[in-house]
Amino acid sequence: MTASTITTPRGIAQAAVPREGIVWHRVRRVLVSIGRPLSIFVPVFFLGTLFTFLLGALSGRSPAALQLGDAATPEAVAVINQQYGLDRPFFVQYFDWLGTLFTGSFGNSWANGVPVATLLGDRAVVSLSVAGLALVIGVVFGFLFGVLAARFHTTWIDRAITTGTTVFSVLPPFVVGIALIAVFAVGLRWLPAVGFVPLQMGFWPWFSHLILPAVALSFDTVSDVARQLRTGLVAASRENYVIGAQVRGLSPRRIFFGHVLRNGVAPALSVLGLKFPALLGGAVLIEAIFGLSGYGTFAAQSAVTGDVPSVQAVLVISIVLVVVFNLLVNVGLNRLIPSASRGV
Repeated sequence: MTASTITTPRGIAQAAVPREGIVWHRVRRVLVSIGRPLSIFVPVFFLGTLFTFLLGALSGRSPAALQLGDAATPEAVAVINQQYGLDRPFFVQYFDWLGTLFTGSFGNSWANGVPVATLLGDRAVVSLSVAGLALVIGVVFGFLFGVLAARFHTTWIDRAITTGTTVFSVLPPFVVGIALIAVFAVGLRWLPAVGFVPLQMGFWPWFSHLILPAVALSFDTVSDVARQLRTGLVAASRENYVIGAQVRGLSPRRIFFGHVLRNGVAPALSVLGLKFPALLGGAVLIEAIFGLSGYGTFAAQSAVTGDVPSVQAVLVISIVLVVVFNLLVNVGLNRLIPSASRGV
């Protein structure tokens, strides 16, 4: 069994620790960083699905009214309700619906009888493409602006970036989208204004139809990530371990990327935990402006027509996205900053 010596920040060597113990400690830290969010996911998921199904039951909507309209008779309504299982007790309906969720099904649409998963499939690809590209743009430019503002703290670069991100944060996405269409689609004719092309048709046709709506959605993410990263980096640069590194003669670049950036990135990563679901939620107006038949448009249309299973499916997907994305952010935080995993 091999052992390694642990040295404190002050350079004092402690007792040797077996390497197997160090490996197990790291594995345990990763398991805890995943297990804690998962322990929250289970009650959040069940409570979220329960309230989602309860809202559908309290809405007063029924497939009979949607399909038959004014021609509905009590006998016809009873037949349709029996077909959809709505004549059973509430919790029987809920657990039956919950079982379909674990199989990847969301039931059938009340509007046309088509499986909701089929209706959501193509639309989810559109929305995930737009939101995913918007998130990438937000992360890249947010981190770039945040690092520059912190690196040149109190200079004109810092003031310019801070002012610019503040302006970005108050611009509504639909206003930005209209402006982008007017400039790049109508004026310069560089990019298409509406529509969506699958990735199978080629990267550029796919990317050219996504870039404008993605940029319009990304402004808020760029702003929040840049400001939070700047704040975290400035605070980290004033810590004692940075001063100690400067005294030991480490280069400014090594101090910044090895100590300041790693320890100051936590606020920006925490913000990202809520950004992807927010991007999907904010895509309703953007999809309407750019003529995209995506997740947001489907949710709005389903709510207007009273298609309860479709609305429930949208809400469940939103719950899962929020929890899963926060789980990934939490794991990333614990990998970058071990101290974020308390009690390990």
